[in-house]
Amino acid sequence: MDASHPYSALTPDCALDALDSTGLKADGRLLALNSYENRVYQMGVEDGLPVVVKFYRPERWSDAAILEEHAYTIDLAAREIPVVAPLTLNGVTLHAHAGFRFAVYPKQGGRMPEFDRADTLQWMGRFLGRIHAVGAQASFAHRPALDIETFGFASRDFLRDGNWLPADLVAAWDSVVEHALASVAHCYERAGPVHAIRLHGDCHAGNVLWTEAGPHFVDFDDSRMGPAVQDLWMLLSGERDEQQAQMNEILTGYEDFMEFDPRELHLVEALRTLRLIHYAAWLARRWDDPAFPAAFPWFNTQLYWQARILELREQIALMDEPPLVA
Repeated sequence: MDASHPYSALTPDCALDALDSTGLKADGRLLALNSYENRVYQMGVEDGLPVVVKFYRPERWSDAAILEEHAYTIDLAAREIPVVAPLTLNGVTLHAHAGFRFAVYPKQGGRMPEFDRADTLQWMGRFLGRIHAVGAQASFAHRPALDIETFGFASRDFLRDGNWLPADLVAAWDSVVEHALASVAHCYERAGPVHAIRLHGDCHAGNVLWTEAGPHFVDFDDSRMGPAVQDLWMLLSGERDEQQAQMNEILTGYEDFMEFDPRELHLVEALRTLRLIHYAAWLARRWDDPAFPAAFPWFNTQLYWQARILELREQIALMDEPPLVA
């Protein structure tokens, strides 16, 4: 396997053979699903329902970290919380074939949630409250935390050390990212000590499938330890008054099952800022994967970095404003 292109050896035949190795017999139908960090396929099964097979990016997670994610989602599913957990096949959830580690999931249909509806937001809040109530009962031992160190400083250093910025924008970027991270630190200071729990970690609309039975949460691949509000702020959109109304509805449902610490609202814009910095570094880290230049051709252009500098300046201003209220 070419280490610079970890998925070059994952041919359709290899993917189908991997499923066969679990005892499920692939019928030859294979559909690539929208995923870049990992490779994910819907596959047909002889005499059975289709499944979704996720091939983990080599060297990203340890086996122990992947199994922690699996155990968490299986625990949630056992409590009848609507998450899509991996199937246990031959007594295990993590499999290996031809140098790739993978997991098999039941196929879950659904549509994008309508986050402009109050009842949808309350419904999301209730299930996130149930997820967090379980997440608060234990800690991850092998998965990292979501904090200013991992998402902020590490991302800044990777971009700086890799010379990703155009020469004429380096000074402006260095100045704004330092200011932004200082503002993030001030937000954490204003919040005070907050409790870290096991999170979904990437709870955006694309990872929620809506059915007549309500939401189903998928893809816990980014599950980490962090403040509960991380899984809430990603459901917000629009101007401040709109976000305030949305947060009110979410918390109305959330607090049916889990108490929310209102001090965490100081972290909403700080966490958004960390995600923006981390996302730029994520694209840079994956740029040797041929799928990334094809999918993100705008990355690393002059206009891209100019927009990121402006975006961080806007975030600095937002972090100086009073937080949303519970």
